[in-house]
Parts: sequence; C-alpha cells; structure tokens
Amino acid sequence: MVIEDIFKALGDPTRLRIARLLGTMELAVGELAQVLGQSQPRVSRHVGILCDAGLAERRREGSWVFLRQADAEGAAAPIIEAAQALLAIAESAEPAFAELCDVDRRKLAAIRAAREAAAGVYFARHASEWDDLRALHSPDAEVEQALSHALADAPLGAVLDIGTGTGRMAELFAGKAERIVALDKNLEMLRVARAKLQHLPTAQIELVQGDFADLPHGDASFDTVLLHQVLHFATDPGPALAEAARVLRAGGRIGIVDFASHDHEELRTRHQHARLGFGDRQMADLLRAAGFTAAAPIALEGGELIVKIWIGKRRPVAASRTAATETVR
Repeated sequence: MVIEDIFKALGDPTRLRIARLLGTMELAVGELAQVLGQSQPRVSRHVGILCDAGLAERRREGSWVFLRQADAEGAAAPIIEAAQALLAIAESAEPAFAELCDVDRRKLAAIRAAREAAAGVYFARHASEWDDLRALHSPDAEVEQALSHALADAPLGAVLDIGTGTGRMAELFAGKAERIVALDKNLEMLRVARAKLQHLPTAQIELVQGDFADLPHGDASFDTVLLHQVLHFATDPGPALAEAARVLRAGGRIGIVDFASHDHEELRTRHQHARLGFGDRQMADLLRAAGFTAAAPIALEGGELIVKIWIGKRRPVAASRTAATETVR
C-alpha cells in the first residue's frame, strides 16, 4: 500500500536527510554519498527505497544516475505532498534534525561551487570559439528580448527547451513557465546547464539527456517547445520538428531561433553546423509538414549573420495530416 511504503521509506534518518536534500536540488548518487559521508552502494540502497515509495525519481545521464524529488501525481499525490510538507515541519520543530540538515546543506554548497568551477573551465576552453560566432550576429540580449516578445501573447505553460546548451533559455523563461525541461544530447553541456540552473526550485526545472530526433517524452506533454540555435545541427530538420510537434499539445507553440540562409562555410568545420541557415519559405514548408501553422518570421539584422525567429502553432492531429498530404502533393 502506498501509505505504508511512504512511512517505511521515511523511517530511517539517512533517508530523511536524502529526501530533504532532494527538495533542494537534483543530485547525482555520488554527490549524495559525498554529502552524507557514506558509501555509494549504501546510498544507492536508500535511494532505491525512496524511489519505490514514490518519494524520489531516478534519471540516468551517461554513466551517472541523478535523483530528484518526485512530482506528486495521481491518487498518491496528496500523500506525497503531505510527506514532503511533514519533512519541512520536522526540520523546523526538531533541533537535532535541523542541525543535520544544516550540515548537509553546507556540504551541498561545496558541490554547487564545484559545479560552477567546472562550468567556468568549460567556458574558458570554448570562449574564443563562441565569441567569434557571436561577433557575426545581433547581440544575444536583443535576440532574447525579441523571442520573449514573440511568445508573450499566451501563457508558456510546460516548456521543453531542446538543445538547452548552457541553459540560458531555460533560465530566461523560468519565471514565466509552469515548469521547464531542459534537454541536451551532450553530457558536458548538461553539466554546464546544471551549474547555471541549480538555483531554481527542483519542481520547476528538470535536466534530461536526449536527442531532438527521438525525444524521451510522451505525446502532448508540453505547451511550448524552444529550439534556440539548435536546428542548424540537424542534417534533416524534418524529424526533429516532427518530434517537437508530437510532444506538443494542440494549440501549443514552437519557437525557433536560427540563422537565415548564409554562405559562411567555415561554420561547418569550426562549429559543426550541418545547415547554413534556413530560408523563410523553406522553414514555412518544414513547419507545415510537421503540423504547425507558421506566423510571419522576425528578422534581427544586426550582423553578418541574420538571426531569424520563427513561431509556429500546433494544429490538431487531423488537420496536420491533411496539411502534410497537401504538401506532398
């Protein structure tokens, strides 16, 4: 029974500490072991009990396993929410438990600092490459402002940021979205994003490893999908846009930021761009075939490379199939 499992799971001091830590931020099993001063196998056993009780969730990212506080869903949601609230009350009412939690959080601060230092090393290693690319187009702040304005006419709801990179889009829209899933295929970039986003509540942000051509999410899971400077890495953008449409609810929106067609061939080798930008007609056809109704594109012409913003609205599935058939004809 769910109630029995939850109370058994919380009937151990170490698991109480883990549950409290996971309410603060997403952590790898190894990081939990570091904070708790226990072996990784022992911590893994405790984590397994919490996950089985529905109080925590696992997610594999390469060779690492990350843990987060479980989202309360279904019939068990009120019980899980009550258990999480009880932990907060226990910390405020029980001095010994509060002291343990305080020590754990101080150790957690060291992990945060280590993540930020690793992100700094990565940025330093690639800074010159990114600076060269940024010098070719409009300032990032202008692009971000234009994208925010383009999406301001409706609530963002649940957001999927595909190819999150450093996590900048997730950070930008975190205050306006119900929740954000930040997805990237590159493990090193995910670690950079994790350092950048670790100040956000765990219930609001989730980092996931995945490929834009095979998204690890169910149909109609999101209200907004973002592809910020990502689509030019796709040899064939069609499958990536079809996947974006699949995970969007009817009426949901896609926001694409990328370059207009250009002839900077060096970007293929220096930055692994598979596509040298996109034409408006080309993008309109891609969006239509994937099941979107496209709005007029927005152009930011402040550099050698023109940055374009394309917004599309997800059509109902039946209407999307009809449009796709017409495109083929």
